[in-house]
Formats: sequence, structure tokens, C-alpha cells
Amino acid sequence: MTVPTSVPDLPPGLPGIDPAWSRRVTVADATGTKHEWHLLDNGVTDPVGTLLCVHGNPTWSYLWRRLVAAAPPGWRVIAPDQLGMGFSERVGELRPLAQRVADLGDLTAALGVTGPVITVGHDWGGVISLGWALQHRDQLRGVVLTNTAVAMPPGDLGPALIRLAHAPGVRPAATVGTPLFVRATTALSRPALPAAVRDAFAAPYASADRRGSVGDFVADIPFAPGHPSRATQEAIAEGIRDLDVPALLLWGPRDPVFGERYLADLRGRLPQAELHRYEGASHLVQEDAPEYARAIAQWVADLAEGRSPAAARPVAPTPDRHPWSALTDRATDDSPAVVEVGGDTVSWAALSRRVEDLAAGLVAAGIGPGTRVGMLVEPSADLTATVYAVWRAGAVIVVADKGLGLRGMRRALRGAGVGAVVGSAQGLAAARVMGLPGTRIAAGGLSGAAARALGATTTLAELEQRGATAAAPAVAAPDADCAVLFTSGATGPAKGVVYTQRQAVAQLDLVRSTYGLTPADRLVAAFAPFAILGPALGIGSVVPDIDVTAPGSLTAAKLADATAAVGGTVVFASPAALRRVVATAGELTDAQRSALGGVRLLMSAGAPVPLSLLQQLHTVLPAAEAHTPYGMTEALPVTDVSAGQVAAAGAGNGVCVGAPLAGVEVRVSALTPTGRAEGDLTDTPELTGEVCVRAAHVKDRYDALWATERVSSRNPGWHRTGDVGHLDAEGRLWIEGRLPHVVTTATGVVTPVGVEQRVETLPDVTAAAVVGVGPAGAQVVVVVVVPAGSPERARLATAGTDLAAAVRAAAGTEVAAVLTTGRLPVDIRHQSKVDRTAVARAAGALLAGSGGSRRRS
Repeated sequence: MTVPTSVPDLPPGLPGIDPAWSRRVTVADATGTKHEWHLLDNGVTDPVGTLLCVHGNPTWSYLWRRLVAAAPPGWRVIAPDQLGMGFSERVGELRPLAQRVADLGDLTAALGVTGPVITVGHDWGGVISLGWALQHRDQLRGVVLTNTAVAMPPGDLGPALIRLAHAPGVRPAATVGTPLFVRATTALSRPALPAAVRDAFAAPYASADRRGSVGDFVADIPFAPGHPSRATQEAIAEGIRDLDVPALLLWGPRDPVFGERYLADLRGRLPQAELHRYEGASHLVQEDAPEYARAIAQWVADLAEGRSPAAARPVAPTPDRHPWSALTDRATDDSPAVVEVGGDTVSWAALSRRVEDLAAGLVAAGIGPGTRVGMLVEPSADLTATVYAVWRAGAVIVVADKGLGLRGMRRALRGAGVGAVVGSAQGLAAARVMGLPGTRIAAGGLSGAAARALGATTTLAELEQRGATAAAPAVAAPDADCAVLFTSGATGPAKGVVYTQRQAVAQLDLVRSTYGLTPADRLVAAFAPFAILGPALGIGSVVPDIDVTAPGSLTAAKLADATAAVGGTVVFASPAALRRVVATAGELTDAQRSALGGVRLLMSAGAPVPLSLLQQLHTVLPAAEAHTPYGMTEALPVTDVSAGQVAAAGAGNGVCVGAPLAGVEVRVSALTPTGRAEGDLTDTPELTGEVCVRAAHVKDRYDALWATERVSSRNPGWHRTGDVGHLDAEGRLWIEGRLPHVVTTATGVVTPVGVEQRVETLPDVTAAAVVGVGPAGAQVVVVVVVPAGSPERARLATAGTDLAAAVRAAAGTEVAAVLTTGRLPVDIRHQSKVDRTAVARAAGALLAGSGGSRRRS
């Protein structure tokens, strides 16, 4: 290979680069040979610490430009181009892994780096940065890794794309002779990176003589045990197991190079590491998720401050009970605990015995404390028994709504790191399609042969039989994780919400005391998660014969049949399900009406419940007191309000959801004119802001979403809900919408719910959505309505003159445009939450002339 006699200057005009960061330094290696390095350096003198950023192949220090710009106050950021790479000197020889670690040490010594140091690595720069970390433990403060690998997990052959480039017949042409490898790396991102950014990454590698080290890097990957760098790589991989410093992993899950198995391996070696998965990001997570730089800066600042959000969180007293304690209490009770409509009835005694045997069988099969178990079983006695058995075994249930679709469920379950899956025939088939890892267990009465055909290694029946003669599992500690519950994805990608045993017990205690639940009650759960909680609350339960992903499939007759089957006294259903119940009430028989007459309590949550709907339900459930608890997957319940209290509160700007429950604190964080919630937490009446909650039963954390959790808990001990609302003079909470849906006009913010409610009082309007169109801070209010009697199609059109005038008169705020549609997009789980982001996109397109049809208004 021909080595250039000079090192070219950094080209001008590279996007995102401040020329002042670029510097060169000459460094002698251990042999005395001098090499010229290029690096980006923010130039902080007398720093409080240094971020040492190491790129991989075939990138260069340009990868870290955003982190250089976002440096934490007082921190120096150094991002070198490794020798032979970027704009550093071409060395003319392969430098193996051990030499590259030594090179980095020579550079930091020459630069006077003394610590504290946080290493930041990507791709093959990850293992090099960790090699430096192990050799400089006295200077090390922490490590950050992004889409990298330090070892090949057992049975792994290495990344397929890299192995292809590694092949002797391919490597010279793909990595050196042509820019294919360089260009292919920046082509992995979706959406595609701007052409100027891709050109900037390729700038140092314009000719074959400047790409020699690109090929050498690939050649130095130690795939085979006898490779010269294999011993060094293995020493680093094992050495980091006792690297006792904070760690942060930032990951692009769509990476075709470093997939989930490499992330799992890293987490096993660095169990203390925080993790954030940037959904949608690929290999170049720094490009696909530019916010990574702010996340690192915040993490570093938190380390310096010794911040511990959990320390400020209210903690319930150490419970003397567990989520399954009600089963133990009623272990000799032969009354029904779980009733399947048209199916089996399981007594408390049978359920308690089955849970104990299943738990022992799970532990005997290696599914014990900390194991995450994906639940792919329809609501049934099997599902109920399995949930409590997993808890009793000290393991963790992972629940992702099938309304997310296979792609969304795959992302959720793989991201949660499930080590086992329990599935019905349909669930096991889905697990195979999703490629879920871990042990697969068949539910639903599948025989051993049928289970094996679907990829299961055992069945619930076999585990139960095995556990009948096994030792009882140890009881999990109160602060052990017990559940990862995924949000519906109605307002963004579904998030995993982690609960501990202590938090679950606190939630059960609050629900039981708030609603006066006793063993005499029976729960009819048209919202599946509450069917699981029935036994934990000490009350028998039944799920109506419906599709749980389609709340509108619940009819009055199905609700009545379920109520009759269990002698129901409590009903929990979503607003969409209850609307269908009202619509089909005329089909009820006298016997069915009699069964519904025994219901004393109706609960509905998941979306605002109109008072008119609650009043209509009185004809179906005449003895039931209607309540609408407010909360979310992260905290339920937070407040509660009865239909009578809603009526007494009257009209207001939003939905009245009642006063905070016992032990729950609610505050708001005031909004800026640009719609950001940056105000101090306050209970000042009538002040609109982001709703913030503090209580012992609030989630422990978001799973694998460190940056999201950090934002949501930036007031230590509090959870920022993302909802917008205000407290009134009586301390009641009113919900006005979601923070991302606030309209930021030139004259201030407009929250959507109050406007929608006023518009929906018009006789010609059945539903409304208020959105902002235009740039933030200069948006205009657009109201999209569903006219009464309109055909159910989603196409937008400009409203007629009379309707538009009526909407503007009712809105109570300036409205720029009124549009009509036959259907508003809603979430799958509740079929009630309007996707205002989608509505805003469609409205903007129509008003810009690129969609829908137009009429003069």
C-alpha cells in the first residue's frame, strides 16, 4: 500500500463541525516512532473531567461532533481519529487490537489527560475504549457504549455483514479498492442521512490509498480462536466484568451489524449499566438519534451531582403481603376465583394449589428470580394461574398488548429481554414469527406433541406435575421486579413500565381501599389487565366473551352473561366498550337485565368518559355507582370521580377527574409559550401545566429507556405524566390534553380538550379533534369534526359555511379552519384516544393543498 507523504487538512464546510475543534498532535509510540494524529477537541482547560470518544470502522471523529458541541459544563471532549483513519496519519501496516489500545494510551498521555475520564465507544471503537479503560482504572469514572460488541456470545459466528466483508476474496475490493464499505455503513440509516453528512463521513476515504486501514480493521476482527487479536479481545471482554464504574448503553435496535444478542452479552458483563434503546435507530445511532449527545451530557452531570431519583420517591412500608397473598388466604376456599364464560370455573383452593405447583415447576426448569416471562396467552384461567406462578417464582411478567401488532410486540418483547415465553397455540405461533428467544411453554391444554410442534419445550401441565414434588420457591424480596407492562402506544412507541413487588402491593391496597372491595365482590373485567388483578384483590373475576383488542366488541348481552356467570358486583370497562353496551341495551332479556341490576360499582378508565355516557349507563346498570379513576400504565389510580361529582363540578376547561386519592400527591409544571413544561411543581389553582404525580404505587422506572425515564423523573421522586391539566380551587384535577398536542399559537398555548368539549355540544357534531398546524410558536388552531350522520370514512374536507360558523362560535378560541371527516383515528386498546398527531398531519396536508377535498367555508 502506498502511504501518502502528507496528511490532508480537514475540508471546510463539513456539516456540524466547528473548525476550532480540529487540532493535530504528534505522538511517539512505544517504539519511538512518531505519528501525527487528528482529533476534535473542545479545548476546555483545567477540565473537571474528560470524555474520550473512540470511533469504529469506517467512521472517524466526525461521528462525535454533536457530543463535542453538547459537552457538559467544565468537561473536555476529545474525539481522535484512530491512526490510519479519518485525517490521522496513514501508517502503512495493520495495527492489531492490542496496539490500538496502546496507541490510545500514548495519545491521552501526550494530551495530558489525567482523569477523571469517561470513555465513549462505538462499533469496534467500543472494545478499544474498554481496553483503554482497563489499563487506566485509576483515571476511569465511567463508560458509555453505543452499538458495539466486546465478545461473540456462545454459538455466535459474528455479524453476518462483517463476516462477508472479512472474506479474503471480498475484503480488498469491498473495503479498500472501492468505497463500498464506507458508503454502505452510512446507508444503513432509515430515513436516509442527508447527502452532505454521508459525504462528510466519506471525506477522509476518497482514494484506495486512504482506505487501507478500513480493510485492516476488518482483517483484525478475531472471528477465529487462533486469530492474533483473539486473546486481547477475550481479555478485555472478561476484564470488564469487574469494571466497577457506572455505565451507560445507548442502542439502535435496528442495527443489522450488532443485534440484540450483542446487547444482551454487554448487559451480562456490565450489569450495572443503564440502557436506552432509541427505537428506529440503526447502526449509526449517533446520526439516527441526535439526542444521544444530550443524554450523555445529562448522565455525566448526574454522576457529578450524585443524583438518585429513587431516593426521593415515596416508599410504602415493607409489606407483609405479596401480590399472591389473597390466594394463600383462601387456599381452602372452594368458591369461584376465576370463571370462564362458557368454560371452566376454578376455585380459590384449586388456583392456590396450581400456582404453588407451577411456581415450583418454573424454578425447577430454570425460570426463577429475575427471569422475564413473555405472556402470550388470551385471558383465561391459564393466564391467571401463570401470572401468579411467575410472581411466586420471583420472576417477572412481560405484557405487550397484541393490539401493537406483531412488529410492535416483537420490538417490545425482544427489547424487554424475555428469557421465556408462555403461549397458547396462537401465542406460540406468534413467538416463532417474532423470533423470541428463551424457553417456550405451551398453555391452553396443548398436548406435549402439539406443543413441541410449535417450538415449546414443555407445557404448563408438565411444569405443574414437576412442581408438585419440588421444593417451594423462596419468596421474592419486596423490591424485586415483578412486571414489565407496555403502554398502548397511543401517543408514541409503546414503553415498558417496570413495577416491583412492593409497588404492586401498594397499588392493590389503594384500589381495594378506594372502592371498598371485599371478598363478597365479583369482578367483571371487560378490560383484560383488571381480570389478572381480580385474584390479587381477593375477589372472583370473569372476562366477557370478547376480543380484548376490540373493546367495541362488548355488547350489553355479553356483559350481562359474564355478570350472571360470576354473580358480578363490580364492572370495569373502557369508554368505547361502554358506548357499545349502551347502543345494544335494547337487546337485553329480562334475565340479563336482572343480572346487571346486581352491579354496585362501575369503573371506566383509559380515556375521558363523558358525563352523558355515564348517565346513559344508568338505564343498563341501575344500581351501579359510576366512577372514572384517572391514571395511566405508569400510575393507576391517581384520582377518582363519580358521575355525581362530575355533574356537580359542571363545565370547565377540560375533563374533571376528581381529587387525588389517599397517599397520592398531584402538582403541575407550568407551560412556557412554546408549550414546554419547565415551571416549578405547584398546586396553584387554575394554572395549566404538565400533570406530575408522586405516590408509593407509581412505576419504578421505564424499561431500557434511561433517557425517557430521566426526563419523566427530572423532579426526583415525581413522575411527569405527559398529560396537561390544572387543579381547581377545591383541589380537583382537570385534564386538558397531552403535552405533545398543545397548540402553540403566537398569542399563547391552547389545550385541546376544553375546545373539543365545547364543540361537541353542537347537535350536528358527534366528535371533534383540535390540532395545531404550522411551526411551533406560530401555529393556528384547526378543528376537525365528525358531523352527525356522516359516512365512516377518514377523508378530510373543508367544512360547510354554517357548520364552520357554529364551530367557531362554540370553540371559545380563535379557529383558523374547520374540517370534517367521517372517522377520527383512535388507539386500539381503548378505541377512545384520538391520535391528534395524525390528525394534524392530515389537516396540514389538506390546507397546503396536497390531500383531501376542499369546499369553501
